[in-house]
This record gives sequence, structure tokens and C-alpha cells, in this order.
Amino acid sequence: MICCKPFQIGRIRQLRENRLGYRPCALQNTVMSFIATGHSYVDVETGTRLDVWYPEENINPARSCLAEQLGIIQGELTETAIEDLSAPAVDLADAYLRLHLLSRREIRPHGANLDGIFGLMTNCAWTNAGPVLPERVDDLRTGAASMGVNISVTSVDKFPRMTDYVIPSGVRIADADRVRLGAHLADGTTVMHEGFCNFNAGTLGPSMVEGRISAGVVVGANSDLGGSASIMGTLSGGGKETIVVGENCLLGANSGIGISLGDSCTVEAGCYVTAGSHVTLPDGSVVKGKDLSGRSGMLLIRNSTSGAIEMRVLDPTKWEGINEALHDN
Repeated sequence: MICCKPFQIGRIRQLRENRLGYRPCALQNTVMSFIATGHSYVDVETGTRLDVWYPEENINPARSCLAEQLGIIQGELTETAIEDLSAPAVDLADAYLRLHLLSRREIRPHGANLDGIFGLMTNCAWTNAGPVLPERVDDLRTGAASMGVNISVTSVDKFPRMTDYVIPSGVRIADADRVRLGAHLADGTTVMHEGFCNFNAGTLGPSMVEGRISAGVVVGANSDLGGSASIMGTLSGGGKETIVVGENCLLGANSGIGISLGDSCTVEAGCYVTAGSHVTLPDGSVVKGKDLSGRSGMLLIRNSTSGAIEMRVLDPTKWEGINEALHDN
């Protein structure tokens, strides 16, 4: 049951927890309940709820922005209770709480049911004066102009950037626009300018992210996603397979995977391996990429002469891992 009503102070309080251990190649199995108080912006004209911010415990849930001062949106306090995270979210406030829990590292990716979340979120114009409905941007510009304020729109989307709601400890994010609320960034994670992390996805330990972590993808500790590397997610194209990258893995620049990797794997720069890719093994036999999914100790390369994708046994001493100095955040 979800309860939304005015409340006093902002906090997230865990009521009960029964969590099984997380394994790199298995999803988290979680039964948890939470109650939280947050601050929500609502469109004055239509009554549409735009967002909810759930601050840390003992922080007063108070916000102010120009759009509110101009009477385009109004703020209100909201209490949200989630009895079972394994059940789907029922409204926007419920959905935002689940995203906060992920970015706060209260739960790991796949620790909450996010089925149908897009239908609950409001598509907003995210501006330097606060969130508004896209059709209200011109009203905001006109009102702000009378006060000598210029309006910039950073995005029009259902998901805001994470750093406007949650800033996890021990991380560096070079471009905040490239990390959505609901991303799970572990202590020691560095997201460079071309890195990206979607919601219900992220890292489990110190990691270098210069590539794309798509929705649903989980990256293990001490792994490095090279520039413009890509990992297939579960949103586009109806994909159902959750991709997991193990610990101590390296995805070279412009590489990509549509299969899971175990620990200590390397994918050569420019090499893209999908479930249907034909991969030649050290003994000369050929298998599909899906047959290698989740295996450890693989070096995946594209033969520069034949063009064939090959799997070789990786010498773990060839790669010394991520630079610890870059992840002491």
C-alpha cells in the first residue's frame, strides 16, 4: 500500500529487510519495505506531479526555484510507503523513491521491481529554474525575462540527472547530464565525460566508466569501460537478457558486448560480441557468443587477417588493472 500525504521531515526509513547475497552473474533477490518523506513539485494549472526529492535522513525536505516563485509550479510534502519492492511501483512518488534507493546505494540494481516505470514518470523540461511541463517553458521564459533571468533547458525527459537529487559518496562524474537518477555508482567509481550510466544499472566497486552502461547492466569492481565502449541493455529492442560484467575486466575503446563476462576478461578495442556472433575457440571450433556468456578469463579479439572473432585464454598479468589513484575519490 502506498500512502501520500503531508508529513514533517524528510527521511528514508527501512522497515524490514531480507536480502540474499548478490552474485555477479545472478540478480539480487530482495524483499524490503520503506517509508519516506519527500518534496514534490506539481504543475499548478493541471495538478500533474512532476518529481519527488527524498533527502537524506534528518534533512528538511525543502526546495525553492524560480518556476515556483512565478506560480508555474508549487511544492508540497509527500509521504510514500512501499510495502514490497518486488511488486511494481504504483505511482510517480513510488517510482522516484525506488530510483533514490538505487542511487543512494540502499539497494543494488535489480533490487526493486521497475516494471512499467516509464508510464508513471512525467515527461518534464528540466531547466535551471526548476522542472516544468514542456508546454510551460514559454511561460517560464516570459516570467523569468521580467526578472532579468535567462532560461536554459538541459533536457526534456522523464528521468532527471542523478546529481540534482542524489550525490553518492566517493564518486567522480565529469558530466552530470550523462548519469540518470536511478544509477548505482559504487564508491571509487569515476564516470568520465563520454561515460554514461542509465537507471537500474551501475557499478559494484571502483570502476572507470568511459563507455555506456545501459539500463539493467551491472559492472563488477575494478573493471574499465574504455572510451565509447557499449554494453547492451534491456530497454531497446525488447531485450530480456541482463548483461553482467565481472570483476577486473577491460572493454577496449569502441568495443561492445551483448553477452555477460565473468571475471578477468578483456575485449579488444573495436570488437563487438553479441549473442549471435560466431566465435572461434583456441581448438578451432566455432560457437555462438551466447555459449560463452558469463565465462571468466577470456580474451575476445577480432583477427585482423580473417576478420573472425576469436576467444583466447587471457593472461591476467597482461593488464595491471585500473589506476587506483584515479579512483580514490
